[in-house]
Amino acid sequence: QVQLVESGGGLVQPGGSLRLSCAASGSIFSIYVMGWYRQAPGKQRELVATITRAGGITNYADSVKGRFTISRDNAKNTVYLQMNSPKPEDTAVYYCYAARGIDYWGQGTQVTVSS
Repeated sequence: QVQLVESGGGLVQPGGSLRLSCAASGSIFSIYVMGWYRQAPGKQRELVATITRAGGITNYADSVKGRFTISRDNAKNTVYLQMNSPKPEDTAVYYCYAARGIDYWGQGTQVTVSS
């Protein structure tokens, strides 16, 4: 089993910045990718960004490219999402994700972008 705990969500103004963190624990030795998905009210869950545990290869949704940055600290088993210049349409519940043959999800953290 893998446990994922997110932190860092909240209210941020458009054009501001916010950093989400996700700490993994449990059977993490074979995790090969971690990342973030989000789900806005009335919409399906969608990919935001992923990063491979080995090599740090990243993948981003077109809607966040150039504004959000995903990174990892393998020593801390933590993945981060730096959100710069967020927009109101980035408002959603953000879920941490990890895969090691099966998918694991965190509980989610609310991000609200509003002035």
